[in-house]
Amino acid sequence: MTKRREFIKKSIIGTTGLTIAGLGLGSGAAGSARSAGSAGSSGSAGSAGSTGLVQGDIVWQEDPEWMKVKFGDWGGPGVSSRPGPMDNMRLKDWAPRSLVVTKETFVDKARFPVIDCHLHIYGRTPEQVAEWVRTKDEVGIEKSVILTGATGEAFDDLVDLYLGPYPDRFILYCGIERDDPEAPGYSARAVAELDRCHSRGARGVGEISDKGFGITRDTSLPRDRRLHPDDERLDAVWQRCGELGLPVNIHFADHPSCWTPLDVFQERTPDYQHFNMYELDALHYDELLQIRDRTLEKHPGTIFIACHLSNQGNDLEALGRVMDRYPNLYLDTSARDYEMGRTPRSSARFLEKYMDRIVFGTDMGRRKSMFQIHWRLLETDDEYIPGRVGWRYYGLNLSDRVLEALYRGTALKVHKI
Repeated sequence: MTKRREFIKKSIIGTTGLTIAGLGLGSGAAGSARSAGSAGSSGSAGSAGSTGLVQGDIVWQEDPEWMKVKFGDWGGPGVSSRPGPMDNMRLKDWAPRSLVVTKETFVDKARFPVIDCHLHIYGRTPEQVAEWVRTKDEVGIEKSVILTGATGEAFDDLVDLYLGPYPDRFILYCGIERDDPEAPGYSARAVAELDRCHSRGARGVGEISDKGFGITRDTSLPRDRRLHPDDERLDAVWQRCGELGLPVNIHFADHPSCWTPLDVFQERTPDYQHFNMYELDALHYDELLQIRDRTLEKHPGTIFIACHLSNQGNDLEALGRVMDRYPNLYLDTSARDYEMGRTPRSSARFLEKYMDRIVFGTDMGRRKSMFQIHWRLLETDDEYIPGRVGWRYYGLNLSDRVLEALYRGTALKVHKI
């Protein structure tokens, strides 16, 4: 485990800036800015005399690191590779049609009523909200937590839109005041707006996001002026959240692959390349996790729900140590189906161990089938379930006890319902 963790750490630091030539990663600015060649060109992959991917003078199938990463201890594909029509196929276009014949369970409605604790403003009109409620009824969602991130008049309008007609079906989180945080009196101003939003119906704060540029997301600010969650200017805000019993949904860092080069070793598919932080003037993944820990340490009376499994779902052992250290750290599972689905046994154990501090979330719109495939992932032992990041999933087959806590029980406790 330690050896594997060191390998991942080395990958995040970055060992190369190359990109695929023959299997183009797309032509976005982020990719081209970091490539040693031109991504997306036909390149020389599959050219005469070559049976491997080629980047400039590199034949990847002759590179020991590439072979180890791709094939592990198998040492290779087990056959003699030869050129063919797939050599110039773009990676982003690859959608292999599985020929695996195995059980497929359709779960139309969750086994227990669900409180989805991570959604955004997916309805802007009364008609859209009503349609959303109908979908919730069909798939078994009792309540939806909307992380509006809004303050002022924008938040008040959302209260009217959602809580007016459906006070028992939606829970609204507000944002925090982010304008001019360097001005005198910012902390008092932010607390005053928090109190006002609470009086209008806010039952939490979020989603607050820091992916390296601070919560204002101002990329023009120098590092010493960015507003990170552990900044003393936010101490009074977090303190007030604890006093009011408002949980804070907060996005620390991002998936660790965001800090690795957009090259042949990039873990996630090109669909996610626009989130890449490699070589940007942002705090590093490890630095952001340290900010998380300092924030938790400073404010033990406030519940922080670190969304997306705190962006540490790739290393549940390390995440478990953080959970053990900080009892005010809670998690949501939103948008990390691909972490749970690729490590079903360890994920199931983790969800069981910390079931009183993990809430269910989606963060992917309101499509009916999206909810239903979540039920399949969590409730069944199906294998080779279609995924959305480049690999297949395996069902966690959670017990009723864990499911009920994940779907509903812990959220009721957190929101004092």
